[in-house]
Amino acid sequence: MRDAETRGLVLYSRNYKEKDKLVKVFTESFGKRMFFVKNFGKSRYASSLQAFSTAQITATINDEGFSFIDDVSEVITYKNIAADIFVNAHASYLISLADAAISDNHYDPALYAFLIRSLELLDQGFDMEIITNIFELQILNRFGVSLNFAECAFCHTTRGPFDFSYKFSGCLCSRHFDEDLRRSHLDPNVIYLVNLFQEISLDELKKISIKADMKLKIRQFIDGIYDEYVGIHLKAKKFLDSMQPGSWADIMK
Repeated sequence: MRDAETRGLVLYSRNYKEKDKLVKVFTESFGKRMFFVKNFGKSRYASSLQAFSTAQITATINDEGFSFIDDVSEVITYKNIAADIFVNAHASYLISLADAAISDNHYDPALYAFLIRSLELLDQGFDMEIITNIFELQILNRFGVSLNFAECAFCHTTRGPFDFSYKFSGCLCSRHFDEDLRRSHLDPNVIYLVNLFQEISLDELKKISIKADMKLKIRQFIDGIYDEYVGIHLKAKKFLDSMQPGSWADIMK
C-alpha cells in the first residue's frame, strides 16, 4: 500500500454491488489499476471518472486487490471522441487493444504515452483509420510479435516490390516469390505503407491521404496479421468492423 499521485486515463467502469463502481484506470506511473469508488452516483469524482478522460489522480495504490481514489484534478475530456460515433469506435478499439497488450499493474509509461498521443490525434480530427493502423502495428511487440516489413527474409534486400509470406513470417522480394507459392499476393503499396506505419512517430505525422480501396487492403492485411500472430477477439474490434461501408453505420454519416 502506498499513497501516490499520477496521471491516468479512464479505460472503463462497471457496476459493483448496488451503488458502487469499479473504475479501471491506465496510470502513467503504476500501469493499469482497478479503483473502487463507493456510492459512485453521489461521489464528487463521478463526473471526472468518465471514459475518454484523463486526470491527475491522488490515490492509495495497492498491489493486490482494489486501489482507492483520494482526489481527482486537472481533468481533460476528449470531447470530439465522445461526440462522434465513428471516432468513438476507433478510440474504444485502441483502448481495448492497449488493455489487452499488457497485464494489470505492469508499468509501461511508453505505451501510456503512445495511447494518450493517439487519442489526442483522433480527437483533433486526424485520419481515424491511419491512426488506428499505426497503433496496431507499433504495439505488436507487446504481444511478442516482431515482423520486419523493410526487407526480404531471404536476401535482405530493401528494394521492393515485396509480398508477405506467413510461411516465413516475413517479406519476399520478387526474386524469392517462388519460395512460397501461397504468399499473400498483396498490392506492393500495402507492404510499403505498413512498413512506414510501423516506423513513423506520431509526433512526426503529417496529413496523409490514402484512397479508400488502399485503406481496405491495409485493414485486411493487418487483420490477417492479428489473426495469425496475436489471436485476440475484442468486442470493440467487432463493433468497429460492423461500421464498414454498406453497413447500418451509413445512416449515421
